[in-house]
Amino acid sequence: MTQTEKTQVSLQLPRQLVADFDRIAAALDRDRAWVFQTALAHYLAGEGAEILQDAEGIAEFDRGESVDLDEVIAKARRLVEEAEDRRRRRAG
Repeated sequence: MTQTEKTQVSLQLPRQLVADFDRIAAALDRDRAWVFQTALAHYLAGEGAEILQDAEGIAEFDRGESVDLDEVIAKARRLVEEAEDRRRRRAG
């Protein structure tokens, strides 16, 4: 979203939370909206991104786009055994 593409949002927040944002804004010589935007951007980049990744994983699972864990473990064991066999053959 570019700076010109904005949407008005209305929130009811606890007074103390708003007061904390106001103190941060004053300390940074910024306005409250900038602090809110920055806080939301950080949330979306961290915890929000994890939530969206989890939701996408669940959606993939629901669509049948998953792999059975036992199959993955069995394949990993086969790969390890093959690598160990090659190592033993090279060692003589």
